[in-house]
Amino acid sequence: MEFGYLERLTIQLTAGAALLEDACVKPHLEFLLRSQKEDGGWGGREGESDLYYTSFALRSLAILGSLTGDVAERASQFLLMKTQSQESIIDLLSLVYGAALIEAATEKNPLQGNRDLWQARMQTMLHQLRRSDGGFARTLEANVGSTYQTFLVAICLELMGYSLPADDPCVDFLLKQRRADGGFLEVRVAKRSGTNPTAAAIGALRTLGALSQEVSETAAEFLVNIQTEEGGFQANTRMPLPDLLSTFTACVTLWDLGFLEEIDAKGAFRYGMSMARMEGGFAGFELDPAEDVEYTFYGLGLLSLLKPWVS
Repeated sequence: MEFGYLERLTIQLTAGAALLEDACVKPHLEFLLRSQKEDGGWGGREGESDLYYTSFALRSLAILGSLTGDVAERASQFLLMKTQSQESIIDLLSLVYGAALIEAATEKNPLQGNRDLWQARMQTMLHQLRRSDGGFARTLEANVGSTYQTFLVAICLELMGYSLPADDPCVDFLLKQRRADGGFLEVRVAKRSGTNPTAAAIGALRTLGALSQEVSETAAEFLVNIQTEEGGFQANTRMPLPDLLSTFTACVTLWDLGFLEEIDAKGAFRYGMSMARMEGGFAGFELDPAEDVEYTFYGLGLLSLLKPWVS
């Protein structure tokens, strides 16, 4: 059986999370559980529950083997409640992937029977967000394609069983976002390659079956060179500090490309541990004043990914 991008990553992270010490996992699991709101969803550092943050909480619980019982049931009800309100690709991805995680853990899909509805909504979004450069825009108002948005479209379609073909115009768009240093831009007016656009481009090209060896090797070289002395990875070469998101996406991409042995894995693991809060949850960077469920996934995901390499 061939797994998709997110499925392969979840399997890898789940295997690594099983190797983490209980003392490392427990405070973060407790943070996630107490952060679930009355409606069954999760929110950011302030505000109500939304699909975006709920998806990160569900991903964390899934890799920890804790997406069960009342937690899963309440989350299912939240997803079902939100079926009529999503308005973006990331909302749709969060909804569909969250439902898939719950189904994998409980054998019950909260969105069972709505496949035709998701297909129709996706087709509408694709038509509205496709741009003349071949990519997909972040918003209806944007005039150019976004590397990250194009990645979201590719993996969301893959999850729904409607993958784009390898000759889709977005492949040419993604390759034109590539710079001489091997990294990728988020939008064409950006001035320098970024860690997260590079990870998104590689993930999209992999999903589309259009990733060449040469693109893989140069992207890996770019990512390896952006690791800092602290062990973390910068968002780009001009950022003064590494951050947890960039460190997670860089390490995931290097794992996917088979180049994870080229980095200081122990240093990256220590950096991830330094972002953990004693009371549970992870912050996003050294000076970040708080933690949230999104960064908690990046933190747990990073530690789980790297654990087999540092044991």
